[in-house]
Amino acid sequence: MPQQVPTVNVPDLPADLPEGVTLLDVREPDEWTAGHAPEALHIPMGDLAARLSDLPADDEVYVVCRSGGRSARVTAFLNANGWDAKNVAGGMQSWQAAGRPMTSDNGAPTVI
Repeated sequence: MPQQVPTVNVPDLPADLPEGVTLLDVREPDEWTAGHAPEALHIPMGDLAARLSDLPADDEVYVVCRSGGRSARVTAFLNANGWDAKNVAGGMQSWQAAGRPMTSDNGAPTVI
């Protein structure tokens, strides 16, 4: 049976993330470049263990990937290591579908 992780739906996230909240994008660099939330912190899932010091230890963390699978695994890992993390259900696909702001490093933002 898969481990259940705390989850939040995109419409339930505040439009402007308050102080003390980090949106962590764990997708690969090409996915990030194509389109991401403007305020997100980018640490690819494979780099996370080596870059935990880049993640504010006292922040509430919302973890996002493309569709929610990778971010669920990262959420479980972070919660097991002392963070208060929640998985963003549906990932950036849901983020984009909800009309949330996105930016891109090369042209019109999209989710790949």
